[in-house]
Amino acid sequence: MPRQEARRWPVGLGGGGILKRRSLCLVTSENHQSGDFASDGVPHHRPLLDGTDLALCGTARGDGGFLPAVLSRLLDPDPAVQMRAISELEPVCHQNSFYEATLPVALYVAAILAHPATSTVGPDRRTDPERGYPVRAALLDWLGSLAYDADDECLAIGERHFNGEYLADYPEMRAFRDHRPAFYRAVSPFLNDEDTAVRHAAIVATLPLIEHPDLTCHQDELGHSAQRLLTDSTSRYNRSRCLDALKNWGFDTTALENADDTAARERYARLKAERESGWAADGTGGHFEDPPF
Repeated sequence: MPRQEARRWPVGLGGGGILKRRSLCLVTSENHQSGDFASDGVPHHRPLLDGTDLALCGTARGDGGFLPAVLSRLLDPDPAVQMRAISELEPVCHQNSFYEATLPVALYVAAILAHPATSTVGPDRRTDPERGYPVRAALLDWLGSLAYDADDECLAIGERHFNGEYLADYPEMRAFRDHRPAFYRAVSPFLNDEDTAVRHAAIVATLPLIEHPDLTCHQDELGHSAQRLLTDSTSRYNRSRCLDALKNWGFDTTALENADDTAARERYARLKAERESGWAADGTGGHFEDPPF
């Protein structure tokens, strides 16, 4: 096997290494439209897992030989085991990077969203361990994080730093972006889920997916869903994502913002100005990361 070479992200893109070797996975940027897995739908999780040699797919910690066991644990009857398995997926998206294993793992996660085993409630690993959090919502959060790492804004930043050759030289991200319609079809059934956490996670995960040309027709519908989220969500992350999307789509968000939203936006603008001023002084240039949520 060729050695894995790493290319650094431009400043502010997370600093992850990008694999530069020929992909030997079943699902790759070269063959993902060959009929193995149609880009307009997600296959059943079992043939997807059985038909992909994850041991030949690169991750941030080497090959993906550990992944089949981790993916199987996502359907474990114990929600605590499921939640730990989600955290064990970190090497396929380490430091906001895409690897050979990223797409097949993401397709598997999308394929199990409707599985009864994901309807469990596990410990909230984010803020309150004593409070339950749906495993399905956690899986949607994970997919949404990937979608934002491959959104048009990240692509534009990369293209500027790599003279327009960024996506051409980054087949792992390109493959994920090509499959956005498939991910949308897997996530969209939960946009009106009766569970608030699942519904909100689905809305936020879908926002970057509909940047795909085939999905922009859903913008108005999703915009109304985002507005509804803002009426009852206190999550800083969810609110920031929805407000940013609505503003980009031309919605008037004045009545939707609360005092915390305004304070966060002003703090971000101030920090951005200070950082850009420092860049101008030392001549380094760079890119400001998303605001802390």
